[in-house]
Amino acid sequence: MKYFDRAALAQVLADGVKEMALAVTPAQQEQLLDYLALMNKWNSVYNLTSLRDPMQMVTHHLLDSLAAVPAFAGAQNVLDVGAGGGLPGIVLAISRPDMKVAMIDTVHKKTAFLKQVKAELELSNVTVHTMKVQDLQVSDKFDVITSRAFADLSDFLEWSGHLLAEGGKFIALKGTAPPEEQERIPAPWKVTGLQPLQVPRLEAERHLVFVERSK
Repeated sequence: MKYFDRAALAQVLADGVKEMALAVTPAQQEQLLDYLALMNKWNSVYNLTSLRDPMQMVTHHLLDSLAAVPAFAGAQNVLDVGAGGGLPGIVLAISRPDMKVAMIDTVHKKTAFLKQVKAELELSNVTVHTMKVQDLQVSDKFDVITSRAFADLSDFLEWSGHLLAEGGKFIALKGTAPPEEQERIPAPWKVTGLQPLQVPRLEAERHLVFVERSK
């Protein structure tokens, strides 16, 4: 477990939030750091992320996920598929406490961690499922389904399409925006938007891919 210099991490997080002009309060930033501290602590046992340096986790995980938050404006009920250590799901839940966020993963260790985060940070808007997304059934379908580096777009849509509400959309967090992945998307889905993201201190390509049902 790498040394956790909270003051230095808080500064980088605050600077990134300011640079991206996000409405993330100081209290929410403290919660994000609490989450990062838990990830740093549990990582050696549960292998939640390949990153071991908390400063890298701030840029590659927190700021990276925060950059996508404005795309969820208006969303009320979100599903994060293949949530892993909680990215972007936990970040969404902290920065948008008015929004319900469900997270699903097949790996018990990872969902155990997510439940621990939910309990310790008292995130009443979070639900955690341990199963394949293909097997999930809900009475209240999701207006946005998201994932971060989870799977090929076609698989993502095929496995979780049954959970999307009428008029809802997929928002996939990707590194590059591979055209061949977009071309393989099966009917009735279509890419409706592609948005490059600028993440402070991160020298890497980031894109959001928006997918909806064809009218």
